[in-house]
Amino acid sequence: MEKKLAFLGPHGTFSEEAARALTAGQRFQHLPYPSIIDVISAVAEGKVDYGVVPIENTIEGTVNSALDWLIHEVDLPILAELALPISQHLLIARREEPLQLSSIQRILSHPHAIAQCHNFIREHLPQATIEYTNSTAKAAQIVSEHPEEAWAAIGTRLNPEIYPLSFAAQEIQDYSNNYTRFLLIGTEPLDMPLCPKEKTTILVTMPEDFPGALYQVLAAFAWRKINLSKIESRPTKKGLGSYYFVIDIEQKMDDVLLPGAFAEIEALGCQVRQLGTYPSYLYKTT
Repeated sequence: MEKKLAFLGPHGTFSEEAARALTAGQRFQHLPYPSIIDVISAVAEGKVDYGVVPIENTIEGTVNSALDWLIHEVDLPILAELALPISQHLLIARREEPLQLSSIQRILSHPHAIAQCHNFIREHLPQATIEYTNSTAKAAQIVSEHPEEAWAAIGTRLNPEIYPLSFAAQEIQDYSNNYTRFLLIGTEPLDMPLCPKEKTTILVTMPEDFPGALYQVLAAFAWRKINLSKIESRPTKKGLGSYYFVIDIEQKMDDVLLPGAFAEIEALGCQVRQLGTYPSYLYKTT
């Protein structure tokens, strides 16, 4: 039976590209959803089997809506991650007379895509107003449906293959080393290709009024020589100054080292919740 996988739509988003890369060679029905929260909720409610959501970008950092929903609203394990290279392009509707950059009045795109292209916008499109959309593909779709308007979208290289659009400018992101991490989430394990890199992500809740607690948490990993690739605080939403710590560990769950570290952390009065242990893939362009 063909399984269902949700991604941030409509068709032509980086999320769809990541979804297809993560499930290459497997039979899936790929279904677009209008927002990141809708994707996660569809998996949690059993409407689809799996979902793919962006979680972090090289330039803009964490996608807070995705991380917070996974922490506060659902209990879905991370099954895999993919680092996808991101290139942004300025797209305009196809017309007899191409729209000049100086004539563009409005730029539409996802907030992260806009943020990744600030320098280009300031230099070449200072006259344009900015309108945020739920995805880059949604922006492309809107612009393509209004060819009479002096609008442009920031989107992917795939968008002109799906919508009647043309490139007004290509590779407009501020930094060339631009990657986005996407997470594959789901309630059931999925057979994934072998990967030399594995990660484990945990959520640590600190006890209140415990000076030096974070230092001691990190020490539990340090003396065991366990490498951490990321530490991030997110509000518990229970009061000012109350935070969770999300920690990415650069190894898969084992029977000795990580359980020992977690037990030591819990002995401090902290709570440890595993968000997943999973392969970490890097997308390679051909």
